[in-house]
Amino acid sequence: MSLRRAVAEPFRAKGREELTDSEFVVVLSLDREWFTAEQAKRLVDVATTEGLLERTDDGDLGVTFDPREVSIPDGFTPDDDVLRQRSTFERALESLVDAGIEKQEAVADINRLQADLGVTVEAAAVVYARRRGVSIEDVAQRARSEL
Repeated sequence: MSLRRAVAEPFRAKGREELTDSEFVVVLSLDREWFTAEQAKRLVDVATTEGLLERTDDGDLGVTFDPREVSIPDGFTPDDDVLRQRSTFERALESLVDAGIEKQEAVADINRLQADLGVTVEAAAVVYARRRGVSIEDVAQRARSEL
């Protein structure tokens, strides 16, 4: 959720759903002082890989979700871990935790499911999420492409 909040902030601040790279970087590095300029550029790469940002036809950054629907609490500061690429399993696990499932419970159940079904941990996480009613289509597509 921290990544989504960090990505949403520049778009919320500018009141638009498309920004230039420099506008995005300035909000995060100078206006909010959350990251250095280099870290903000790295965030663009991570968010693009995660499907939260995409390049528009004219090369600007477009947000793939409604940034106004993301709550950003007062005093929020993103963790540095938003700057690293997450595995498909980590993305699935984060979605499950965001849906209110305890992390340890999810990991244990996914590991059991993986052993029972004889599939990858990513595939087991997708099956587990579906059984629990948690939609993780983007993660499912990524897991499918990794098979």
